[in-house]
Formats: sequence, C-alpha cells, structure tokens
Amino acid sequence: MARAIGARAQMALGFETTYGTQVAINKFWQMPFASANIGAEQALLTSELLGFGRDPQIPIKDAIEAMGDLVVPIDARFWGVWLKAAFGEPVSSGTTPRTHTFQSGGWVLPSMSIEIGMPEVPFYGMTRGAVLNQLSWTMNAHGLITASAGLMAQTEVPGTVTATGTLQQLVMSRFTAFQGSMLRGGSALGNVVSAQVTYANNLDRIEVLRGDGLIDGLDPSRASLTGTIDVRFDNQTLLADAINGAPTELQFVYQISASQLFRLTAHAVYLPRPRIALEGPGGVQASFAWQAARDSTVGRMCTAVLINDVNSYIL
Repeated sequence: MARAIGARAQMALGFETTYGTQVAINKFWQMPFASANIGAEQALLTSELLGFGRDPQIPIKDAIEAMGDLVVPIDARFWGVWLKAAFGEPVSSGTTPRTHTFQSGGWVLPSMSIEIGMPEVPFYGMTRGAVLNQLSWTMNAHGLITASAGLMAQTEVPGTVTATGTLQQLVMSRFTAFQGSMLRGGSALGNVVSAQVTYANNLDRIEVLRGDGLIDGLDPSRASLTGTIDVRFDNQTLLADAINGAPTELQFVYQISASQLFRLTAHAVYLPRPRIALEGPGGVQASFAWQAARDSTVGRMCTAVLINDVNSYIL
C-alpha cells in the first residue's frame, strides 16, 4: 500500500439537483486546485458522569461538521464554476465567445458534491451538500493568481473507489498577474499596488433534529462585498471619494484577450477616510478598506462577467 502524496490527488466537482444528494455519475468536472482541506469532522464529548471512580466513561459523539477551504486558480474557463457557486446560475449569451453574466442578490445558491481522491491509499472523500460561503482573491503585480473558496457542507462520505465516473474536461487558460487592472467609474485607476476582494454569502447552518447528526441545509443571509486597495499616494481621487461619502463604481479586471476576460463590477463602493502615514524616505502609500452596497439604479451590489468559449456551466 502506497502513501498518499499531493501530486497524485484529484478533485472532481458537480452541482447537485437536490441538496445533499450526490451528483449522478459522469456529471462531474475535473477541477484544478492548489490545496484542499475540505471534509467532515465529528468531535468527541468527554463524559461528565460521576460515581465510577477516576477513570472516565465512554465519550459521546457530537454532531458532524463539514467545511473547509480550497485554493483554486483564477482562469478564463474553470473560474466560471466558482462564480456559479458564489452567485448562482449565470445568464449566458453569444456564440464564440460566450458571455456569462452573474449577479449578486439571488436567493438560491447551488450545492455541490466535491470528491477529493488519493488513489494510492486508496481514499476518495465525497463531500456532499457543499455551498460556497466566501470567495476571495488578491491582485498584485507579481505572483500566481489564485483564489480561496470557503465552503460549508452537510457531510463527507469516504470510499475506496471514485464515484464520479468519466470527468468532464476543460482546458485551463490561466490569467497572469500583469493582466490585472482596476477601473474607477470606467477609467483606469493608476498607481494601484494591490487590491483584495472578498465576496461572502454569510451562510446560515440549519441545525435541526434529524437523527443522523447532519445539518438540514445552508441558507444564504445578507451578502457582502469588501476588500482593500493599496495605492501609491500621487493624487486625491480616492481620498476625495472617501471624504465626500459618495459611492463610486470599481471594476476588478483580468483580461487575456477580448474573448478571454473576467470583470467584477462593484456598482456602489464606499471608502473610509484613511490616515496618510509617512514611514520613511520612500514612497507614500494609502490604504482604503472599502465596502460595497446595493446600487439603487442598477438594482444589485455587483455583477461578474466571464467571457470564454464554454457553452454552459450545466452538465
């Protein structure tokens, strides 16, 4: 029996028709990932009983908790799977390229079955009823472009063989750091050192009495879109936005070409007024911890657009 190594691990993901019901065979994508710690835990409760001497009584199993994080690449094709998990089903239009439009504010989020396979053990852990709680990434001038996907789930079922069947394949077309840009009100925002974006569904665990220790579902509560912008301080554009308190539109963009693009538009962003700190003889930076809100004209907080050659994110 061989020891498990990360280089041989595989992840398969499919969208469930019914919450907590494993996706049908041959309805999974093979997904790229950099790390994964998703799975189920079941704690032991120490017995509180007295009267049997110093040695404790048998511990009691607590309820099952399933959750975890995945680090995944941001690319022109697979990224649509995570956008669907975050926002729900997109509206897709065009032929080649296809434009997939995701909107915040939806009340229904898809659940997923996610299998992490380590064939040398063999171990295949199928997490069922997984819903995306948070999706975050950082834009820099250098480095690999990845996002962290925080998930909450119902359970994990271990197995010795895969339950996914033939995996659907996509060819990765990964965005690079230098292809990222930011826009304010439709115009390029210069001197941005880094930007961090976090979209959260703020899921509510539905814990009920059902006899198996599992939750009954995960309901989305109020969503949030927050982040930080670090800029070299060369003008007062963002500072003026922060002082006057008026919302501004920000766009976070990765673009390989006209046919391979990702754009997240936060329609109404509010900036706090920061201190401008001098910390030495070098360049001066300002940091803005921004928050987005629902724009009354557009009718939502944000819109994500992914342009690629994927026909549909439904298998």
